[in-house]
Amino acid sequence: MTCAATRWAARVPELRVDPLSGAKAIIAAERARRPGGLRFDVEPQPPIDPAGDPFAEGNEDRTPPELWAQRPGGGPPDSGGWTVRAVPNLFPALAADPVEPEPSARPDLYTAQGAMGAHEVIVNGPQPVASLAELPVEQVVAAAEGWRARMRAHAGAACLHLLVNERREAGASLPHTHAQLYALDFVPAAVARERERFRAYATRQMGANLLADLVQEEVRRRERIVAIDDDAVLMTPYASRLPFQLLLAPRRPRRSFEDDGPTGAALLHDGLGRLARRLGASPPLNLWVRTAPRGADYYCWRIDVLPRLTVLAGLELGTELYLNVLEPERAAAELREA
Repeated sequence: MTCAATRWAARVPELRVDPLSGAKAIIAAERARRPGGLRFDVEPQPPIDPAGDPFAEGNEDRTPPELWAQRPGGGPPDSGGWTVRAVPNLFPALAADPVEPEPSARPDLYTAQGAMGAHEVIVNGPQPVASLAELPVEQVVAAAEGWRARMRAHAGAACLHLLVNERREAGASLPHTHAQLYALDFVPAAVARERERFRAYATRQMGANLLADLVQEEVRRRERIVAIDDDAVLMTPYASRLPFQLLLAPRRPRRSFEDDGPTGAALLHDGLGRLARRLGASPPLNLWVRTAPRGADYYCWRIDVLPRLTVLAGLELGTELYLNVLEPERAAAELREA
């Protein structure tokens, strides 16, 4: 173990509170000194066979009918020549006109309603690769613009949740890199809590933006900054739940990802590439865009990236208290060097 690693591991466990969500995480670097406690070697994914890939260019007839596509050279729907493509999810979790369940005889105990909304798949590129990091940066920029276009198409939703799952360990049922968009008719509790924290901070700080102030302070401190470009800042969160967790935020705050302005896609690509180089390959991960939900007077969009390098066990699942064995400061230092 290097001197730097020894320095990080020597610290006592800390209980940290995430300033955006209020969620708590125990940062316990000492636990990484257990046998096998800090091994993050990732094996590469096997190549994708285009012949069996429903998202590959030329296999458009193997998906539901196209909702939208970027097709620079023109052409009809469900044809080739596209750079980003959106289709309905073949197995949707939401329905535009759901069948309502039978009323409960005990509504004080059991409540249910139809799961209303839209559920789409956005293919991030025609290239048969499993990770955004494997795409050219120009393609990730195009994909992010596609995400934004589809989010704008559901502007009336109470909450938009755009996510990317990479590798089966993180929930990807198909290996070809793709995003999913959930357009919900309600605001989930975790998002509502963040909305209220933004509002309360603005009230206390004379209209200041919580994430904008956090970014400014993180840039001043530098210890958790991974990279910065003209559009965005990439950092490891103060109360990171998992090793090498990342947060990308715009340099200039905007409520919604759908709003005009930079998407941070180039820096996102840079950060995912750093993860792949540090870990030996692109890891299983979950990525999502947090954008202003309904009723958010004060907000700022961001992108969260959670590599799935450790197993969620009884503590995390039973209490929603996360145990992270890699200090965010050390993670940032290693990614800066990657």
